[in-house]
Amino acid sequence: MKKILIGGLVGGILLFAWQTISFAVANLHDKGQAYTSKQDTILQFLNNSGLEEGTYFMPRLQNENSSEEMEKFMKEVDGKPWAQISYYKTWNMNMGMNMARGLLANIIIVIGLCWIFAKITNGSFGTYFIASLIVGIIAFTNGPYTGHIWYPKHDISAYFMDAIVSWGLVGLWLGWWMNRK
Repeated sequence: MKKILIGGLVGGILLFAWQTISFAVANLHDKGQAYTSKQDTILQFLNNSGLEEGTYFMPRLQNENSSEEMEKFMKEVDGKPWAQISYYKTWNMNMGMNMARGLLANIIIVIGLCWIFAKITNGSFGTYFIASLIVGIIAFTNGPYTGHIWYPKHDISAYFMDAIVSWGLVGLWLGWWMNRK
């Protein structure tokens, strides 16, 4: 149990460290959260519009429309501009709590991976390393990439790099740690 908990703790810290580097230090996700000089105008318009908090996809039809109306609409909007907007009425950034929750989630994820690895009887450094990379590829493919297929992300390559680098670091650590006698 000690091996699983220490493996998860250090692995979770490694994931968290890469996330910090990726989003804050190296700013690899800038394309997905870019600045616009029009931000004040856009935010003022959204605030004054009476829009409720939520995530909106535009253009789209209401859910009650028939399949014929949907087909006609899809032809009309094909090739035209579109947007996806997440709107919040108040900025509530609790950096400390968000960071604590992110770190805790990472630790729990890697503890789970260590538990799986502990069930492997003849694991090697390579087995743990490759398995960790596969976990990263699964996480990337099931999360950011699947969303990107439908709603392209401008920073999809950064998400792919996050998956490979962060889970590669975890794999290096667990490849060494889980093989210790």
